[in-house]
Amino acid sequence: MAASVFSSPLYAQLFPTGDAGRLWSDNAEVRAMLLVEGALAKVQGAQGVIPELSAAFIHRSSLEVQIDPAGLAKATGQNGVSVPGLVAAFRSAMEAPEYAQHAHWGATSQDIIDTALMLRLRQTLAVLEDRARVLLRTLAGQASTHAETPMAARTYAQHATPTSWGGVLAQWGGPVVDAVAALPDLRNTSMFVSLSGASGTASALGPDAAATRAGLAEALGLNDPGRSWHADRGPVLRIANWMGDLVATLGGMGHSLIGLTGSDTAEIRLGGAGSSSTMPQKQNPVGPSVLVALNHQMAGLRATLQAASAHQFQRDGAAWFTEWMVLPQIALCTASAVESACALAQSMEPDTARMAANVEGLGLVHAEALSFALAARMSRPDAQAHTKELVAEAHRSGRPLADIARAAYPDLSASLFRATEQMGNAPSEARAFAKRVKTL
Repeated sequence: MAASVFSSPLYAQLFPTGDAGRLWSDNAEVRAMLLVEGALAKVQGAQGVIPELSAAFIHRSSLEVQIDPAGLAKATGQNGVSVPGLVAAFRSAMEAPEYAQHAHWGATSQDIIDTALMLRLRQTLAVLEDRARVLLRTLAGQASTHAETPMAARTYAQHATPTSWGGVLAQWGGPVVDAVAALPDLRNTSMFVSLSGASGTASALGPDAAATRAGLAEALGLNDPGRSWHADRGPVLRIANWMGDLVATLGGMGHSLIGLTGSDTAEIRLGGAGSSSTMPQKQNPVGPSVLVALNHQMAGLRATLQAASAHQFQRDGAAWFTEWMVLPQIALCTASAVESACALAQSMEPDTARMAANVEGLGLVHAEALSFALAARMSRPDAQAHTKELVAEAHRSGRPLADIARAAYPDLSASLFRATEQMGNAPSEARAFAKRVKTL
């Protein structure tokens, strides 16, 4: 098995990462760091911190030079960071020492690595937002269509009260809408440029380091934090936590779909469900299982990143290395979850006849409504106790609860025992979700 399912040819279709996958490679990291070096030189040239001719040459070279990540491996192993080897290779590739000497002027490795990381995170969030919107449009369309399609709500995996399939879809989609709506604020508070020099004091960055940082932020389309954040991993944590929350939401969707596709429930059919190597009857819920597994992985990754966010002094190598290990996995885990959820949403179909049959059965999903109806005739505790006796009789006799209750209380309204009239806010929430998606 490959070290990561996300880079494995064998598992690539089981854990797809879509367009986000190309953003988390050595080549993508090197390209992002070169872009930062080029933009930094351009800003410093305009400020007069380095000669303008050098700045122009370095900036152009950063867009043209190709550096093989494998060629940086030895230096990275020795230095603990890739930037010294990258800068040396970049200067060599420019073949103009008089200009190249001004590359990386006053910056530190962490400035380049963290800023390049933010460029890749920005692109990743853009991909995730695009795919999340696709997911939402699919869920919203089905929620609108099935706003009034009755089914049993379940708590502790047991029938509770009637709901609608549209209401369930809205329950899954609502947090995804919230996540997409939260992105502008997340970008403003976390998508930062880093430029603070060797130990966060910007001592070698020239007479107006703050202006250099602001100029670099503008050049790269990032935000200026107005301070050093070398040892403050809050920006990274906020982005990772946004990803983790999204994966948790989709993991819950996966959990529910595993139950709804089970042989004993069979309310949802999945297109392209998995087959068994030996049991012909099996239609395994592969996609939902992927969502649950990804959420399991994310839980461990988040805990590790949280632990690594506490840096000692002005830079902590061990904590920083740990972040490099887990953050790409967090990003790809999220990308895979969104891709898998999109495929599921487009392929799943409700078996409305089975939903209706399951929600009716003995009609026990109407027990709550019955207990409140009886509370108009007796105290609430007595109504609950009596309803439990009627439910027990339904279990013993196999007769529907409606028949037993109306035999005892002939004037009870028949609407108490119709799922279409006992779904509460589920239909309106389904429609509200669909409307919200349209205006998102």
